Order: sequence, then C-alpha cells, then structure tokens
Amino acid sequence: MATEEISRTEGLNPSEQSSSLPDYPQMILEAIDALNEKEGSSFSSIAKHIDSTHSDLPASHSTLLSHHLNQMKQMGQIVTLNNNYSKPDPNAPPKRGRGRPPKPKVPLPPGVVVSPPRPRGRPPKPKDLLAPPKPKPVSTGRPRGRPPKKAKTGTATAPPPPPGVKRGRGRPPKVLPSVGFQ
Repeated sequence: MATEEISRTEGLNPSEQSSSLPDYPQMILEAIDALNEKEGSSFSSIAKHIDSTHSDLPASHSTLLSHHLNQMKQMGQIVTLNNNYSKPDPNAPPKRGRGRPPKPKVPLPPGVVVSPPRPRGRPPKPKDLLAPPKPKPVSTGRPRGRPPKKAKTGTATAPPPPPGVKRGRGRPPKVLPSVGFQ
C-alpha cells in the first residue's frame, strides 16, 4: 500500500500531492517560529513539530524535509549553527566570502575616457622606420635541421658467427696482440 502512495505522488508537484498541506519552506519556518529555541531548532525537533501539526504527510517526509532544509540554507532563508536551524539575524552583517576582498573601485569623474586594458604578454619591440631592412641570410642549399636517416643498403657489417659457436654473456675479452720478446 505504501508503494502505491509513493508511485501516485512521484510525478506530481508538491502543491498537487495534497491540497491541504502547505509548502515545505512555509512549514519549516512555522516550526522554527513555534519552537522558538535560543540556539535554533534541530532537524528532529522540526520534523516532530511538523508531524504533530500536519497529519497527512507523504511517506518520504524526512527526505523532503532534509532536501528543503538544505535548499533554504543555500538560499540564505535559514542559517545553521551546530546542526541547528534558525532564521538569520536581520542586524547581522552579511556573510563574507572566501579569499581576499576586492579593492574598492574609485568612481571616475564624468567625461573621462577609459583606455582598454593592456594585452597579455611581452610588448613587441618598436620598429625603426628609418633603419635599412636586414639582409636575408644566404642559404647554402641545405634545409635546416638534422637530415633524415637513410635506409641501410650495403653489407658492411661483420659476418655472423658460425652456427655452432655460442656467444657468451657480457663484453668479450680484450685481444692482446702477440709481441715477440728478444
């Protein structure tokens, strides 16, 4: 039976779910006002107060309540302190954002034209219009850069060892020339 109620109310707007039930933000603000706790009202006390005053709540009441509490907190309609929700103090200064605050901008007097900001990067060197043009370097006929590798065509390498002899590991020993002693 509970699944039938949930499936019937999933596609409907909160105002169409039950006509006698007010919006969740309105119920939350009424609960905070009625509880009138000094440090604010907890989630459970707000949920109990809404349960006691409204009998026809949907099955997903706790998830809807937490969703609307988070939404109201982000919009600034309520504030959170030690996991307790309360209305913001109208005399409190506005909440400061993170980081260094921007410098105050001085208003310009009327009639002053603002130049566009400088482009990024190093400015180009000034060109001397009276200087003679630089001579182009003489080309040698070769393209710049390292030449491409050529395919090996000759058999200039050493012949392979005979098939029966295995090479040992590592560098082969140095062969000393035979010198005759007198």
